[in-house]
Amino acid sequence: MADLSPVLAKTAGGNSAFHNFNNDFAHIRDPNERRRLALAEIDKAPFGWYHVRACVVAGVGFFTDSYDIFAVSLLSTMVGIVYFNKKKGVTPVNSDTAIKVSTSAGTVIGQFGFGALADIVGRKRMYGLELIVIIVATLAQALVGVGPATDIVGLLIFWRVVMGVGIGGDYPLSSIITSEFATTKWRGAMMGAVFAMQGFGQLTGALVALITIVGFKGSLSSVKTIALCTGECALAVDKSWRVLIGFGAVPACIALYYRLTIPETPRYTFDVARDVEKANDDVDAYMKGKHEGTPDEVARAQAFQQADRLTVPKASFRDFFSHYGKWKNGKILLGTAGSWFMLDVAFYGLNLNTTTVLGAIGYGGGSTVYHILYNLAAGSCILVCAGAIPGYWCTVALVDTVGRKPIQLMGFCALTVLFIVWGFDFWHLKPHAHLAIYVLVQFFFNFGPNATTFIVPGECFPTRYRSTSHGFSAGMGKIGSIIGQAAIAKLRTKGATAKTVTNPYQGHVMQIYALFMFLGIFTTLCIPETKRKTLEELSGDEQYTNPEAGDNVSEEAPKERVVTESTAV
Repeated sequence: MADLSPVLAKTAGGNSAFHNFNNDFAHIRDPNERRRLALAEIDKAPFGWYHVRACVVAGVGFFTDSYDIFAVSLLSTMVGIVYFNKKKGVTPVNSDTAIKVSTSAGTVIGQFGFGALADIVGRKRMYGLELIVIIVATLAQALVGVGPATDIVGLLIFWRVVMGVGIGGDYPLSSIITSEFATTKWRGAMMGAVFAMQGFGQLTGALVALITIVGFKGSLSSVKTIALCTGECALAVDKSWRVLIGFGAVPACIALYYRLTIPETPRYTFDVARDVEKANDDVDAYMKGKHEGTPDEVARAQAFQQADRLTVPKASFRDFFSHYGKWKNGKILLGTAGSWFMLDVAFYGLNLNTTTVLGAIGYGGGSTVYHILYNLAAGSCILVCAGAIPGYWCTVALVDTVGRKPIQLMGFCALTVLFIVWGFDFWHLKPHAHLAIYVLVQFFFNFGPNATTFIVPGECFPTRYRSTSHGFSAGMGKIGSIIGQAAIAKLRTKGATAKTVTNPYQGHVMQIYALFMFLGIFTTLCIPETKRKTLEELSGDEQYTNPEAGDNVSEEAPKERVVTESTAV
């Protein structure tokens, strides 16, 4: 019979965003049993305020990411007015594309790099560092200026690449930290809520632009066209884009403390660090809203001696290639990475060129510079509120009941049809029809693959490779966004002359997007359905959590075993 005497002291301290338990299973000597009971405690925990606070802390990062990424459409327009006045106030196509693609290029580096590092050194050590990178790069962008040896476009590109590295790191870290702390029943809704903050980030970016434009109305309303915006008008626009970009650092600063003080996820501490005592304390800390646990070092040292008894495989290159060399595991990675790639070709190709779409809708003009910029900012607000935000929150509401895979399949199918209609009839549609299709596209992006491609990779991989796999999937998505922006969206100006429409090839660009949405249907077939299943069951580690379980362990089984075995001990 197990020794029931407690060997650990209660812990104290922490922050209110993450909870913990202390020493509930300290009397159990078998590390595998302690791991099973602790993880079951997280999986079956009732939804509480600590879950809400954790979603908010992770979600603020995505709010900032979205704000910084999608503000670039208005940024590019304003930079053109100020610094390319001799070219009719329009940023050259190559410069415009480079500014927009630069963030995605940095994001790929951040997703691959931070994703791997979070599996190597831990989630806690990396979480918060990405926000610091974002804050520094955001403020630097707002302060750049031209000089004899510098160019505004080059400086913006450099700092947006650096900012992208931080944004890229936020994808795998926020996803896996949320999933590894979430209750099984509402894990999809929690991860979806974190990602849904992107919608509010887009909206806030447009609102900040709107406020700054209204604030400089006196300087902007007296100039009839963008080409004539010089002197006081150009100064007002220059101040506007700097305020727009600089504001992106504010929410990141608010969330920084909470990110730097979170506990390590118990799953990482058990399965990778193999620190059983620390993992049990961290479970307690998370559930009580406190900081990481501080176990008794003697008991911790004794537990380390028994860590070899843990049956969960250790991370290694050999194990990594062995795991993904099996088709049942490799096809999941193919499905998550491929689906994200297909999605982002169209998602970023369209959303980083919102001003182009607003022009087609008939909401990008005006009688003065003030009205032109006001309409672009107000139009962006309307589009986000009409399509994107409802789509995000429909996913949050239904992802744990309908499931991830059906939502993703439905989204890709709907987007395929919408882009076909939009592409083949682009020049015959009236402005209201353009608006309706754009709103529907935004809705099915977010009540569809844009949300689920973020959620599924945070659930279906083993703990020892979860962050790396999520980072790889997200990185492939951003490679898709680079292709969508640099190679496809750029085609919209093909054949344009001074006497023709500005974007004569836009309809064909939409047709290309339809092809990628169609291919996304097939990559979706490779992913599993993850709703209401434990992370261990999804990753194949259920056998190490509950060796007696079969391949199809019911969701209720761990709960019944927790009561039975803890009582028996």
